[in-house]
Amino acid sequence: MKCGLLGRKLGHSYSPLIHGHLGSYTYELFEKEPEELADFLRNGDFAGLNVTMPYKKAVIPYLDLLSPEAQTLGAVNTIVRYGNMLVGHNTDYFGFQSLMNRSGLNPAGKKCLVLGSGGASNVAVAVLREMGANAVVISRSGENNYENLSSHADAAILVNTTPVGMYPHNGATPVELDLFPSLEGVVDVVYNPARTQLMLDAQVRDIKTIGGLWMLVAQAKAASEWFTGKTIADGVIDAVHAILHSEMENIILIGMPGCGKSTIGRLLAEKTGRQFVDADEQICTLAKKDIPHIFAEDGEDAFRTLETQVLQLLGKESGLVIATGGGCVTQPRNYPLLHQNGRIYWLQRNLDRLPTEGRPLSQAQNLGQMYQDRAPLYEFFADEIIENHGTPDETVAMIAERHSCIRTEMRNIP
Repeated sequence: MKCGLLGRKLGHSYSPLIHGHLGSYTYELFEKEPEELADFLRNGDFAGLNVTMPYKKAVIPYLDLLSPEAQTLGAVNTIVRYGNMLVGHNTDYFGFQSLMNRSGLNPAGKKCLVLGSGGASNVAVAVLREMGANAVVISRSGENNYENLSSHADAAILVNTTPVGMYPHNGATPVELDLFPSLEGVVDVVYNPARTQLMLDAQVRDIKTIGGLWMLVAQAKAASEWFTGKTIADGVIDAVHAILHSEMENIILIGMPGCGKSTIGRLLAEKTGRQFVDADEQICTLAKKDIPHIFAEDGEDAFRTLETQVLQLLGKESGLVIATGGGCVTQPRNYPLLHQNGRIYWLQRNLDRLPTEGRPLSQAQNLGQMYQDRAPLYEFFADEIIENHGTPDETVAMIAERHSCIRTEMRNIP
């Protein structure tokens, strides 16, 4: 059985990976221009399709029947062929409903602001109202817009259904959270990066957050059930989500200069089949000179600016092993760049085992004092501490094992 994803410009999609864990059918990407849509739907070789933008509404005239959810929402994201008949469904409803249940947030009787007025917004509003929420849509125009957000300071839950902050435009945020002093939770349907700037801003304020990866897997699970006619246990969502999240998340190594980040990083990349990137090497490539010359000729401030530029580019990518420079933690601006799509491991090694050759700051300062100054910063950045006192293979095995056990990108949510 052949299934797939229908869209215009699909780029890198996670759907084949997800469906590879859900069913035994083949799953392909079908990139079609608008003028190709009619012929493909009538004559294409497929048993089932997922549909993404911009075709969720455009496919409807070519379908013979719509499910109640698809009719209510006016959008289709799943098509199943039964002989010569095409039936349209909307599994985004189930996906967002599952996301809300996963979040632990209770919207009943509370004001929920839904940012955006597109198809995802319609789904979120329908689910939230079904859960008893007072859902208010915020759009660029209309009665409730971005110019009068102050009138919604009592909002308890914020749901972002816009693409603001989505890869490759990481770091953008649709609203400032200080406008909402009563906020209990932030739900962002964006799934890449794992933590949008909106979510990072919420986490700093100890506000519950959840991103859109869970919804992506949940809606795919429901679509797979339509494709195969077989029920899939809801627990599979958790399992597939864990696999996907682990594969997408960067493994980031921080620690004192000479603690073994580059050595461990290369071996870890080899063991896990990931690409390894050394941030210091990238800085040298960008500057067209080695690090001692950058410090000697341009100064530390110039080096730190280059470092942030490199981390900004690397941090938005997925599935990398990244070795950082020992002083990257001295710049608070680097934390969200690394944390948005990565899990950060602090490599600890005895100071008497740290080399100093070719390391300007290590040679210029007392290592003990440097460690004392930086230890609180490493601790703040780090998700986990890894002691690199044994062999490199032992340290690599420890990180690989720990990373495979990570099962959620959420903070403060059971």
